[in-house]
Amino acid sequence: MERKTDNQSLVAYCGLYCGACNMYIKGKCPGCHLNEKASWCKLRICCMDQHYQSCADCQEFADPNRCKKFNNFMSKVFAFLFKSNRKACINLIKEKGYDEYSKYMDAEQKMTVKR
Repeated sequence: MERKTDNQSLVAYCGLYCGACNMYIKGKCPGCHLNEKASWCKLRICCMDQHYQSCADCQEFADPNRCKKFNNFMSKVFAFLFKSNRKACINLIKEKGYDEYSKYMDAEQKMTVKR
């Protein structure tokens, strides 16, 4: 699959950037928004139900870690294994906007902000 660059539609619901993910780049994953197999992800379902592009659009939780869907056991395991800071990703989206965030993550070739 040809790599798409700085594409805001590749910002996952949780704030990760699919455009720099090896699974996406190798064509093994369509990215969060198109991944129908990810029906297990409660966070994805919530964002879809609320018509959010990501958790950065949520008005209920200013701090995403207060949301049980965002800050659950699996997210903690993922954060530990990959040294990922999805809260920092969401805060960066809020600060920069989707377009600037995706350009930054693509330029840095980062799927996540590291802890």
